[in-house]
Amino acid sequence: MAQAAPQTFANHVRIVPAYHIVLFGILIINFIWAAYQAARFLSVASVIGLLLAIGLIILSFCARIFALRVQDRVIRLEMWLRMEQQLPQDLRARIPEFTVDQLVALRFASDQELPELVRKVLSGNITDRKTIKKMIQHWKPDYLRA
Repeated sequence: MAQAAPQTFANHVRIVPAYHIVLFGILIINFIWAAYQAARFLSVASVIGLLLAIGLIILSFCARIFALRVQDRVIRLEMWLRMEQQLPQDLRARIPEFTVDQLVALRFASDQELPELVRKVLSGNITDRKTIKKMIQHWKPDYLRA
């Protein structure tokens, strides 16, 4: 997939303007309007409108969380398979020790640096995604993210 600039730690976060800006903006405006209507003109209809506005915000957050959870499960499987191929025998036995957060962060490591980075993560018990990503020297881009 062609990209304008190579993916790095600094630019790997994916923002989808239609989702993160437009949709959330519309939902927040709708919530503010519904809250105003419920406070100003209390009625069954205005309370239902406010509840619906709250429900839509919850729905949008849940949809995002569900998509990211599925993505993390796929990354976990992908990384287990990749580690089975790339790691030396002594580290392969330790693959089940990894947390999902560690595997998600390690997916950006190149095949060449993966074994050494795995050793550092395991020996230092590093679990923070951002910390692991910052340790990566040769970034392996992932453009197919939710």
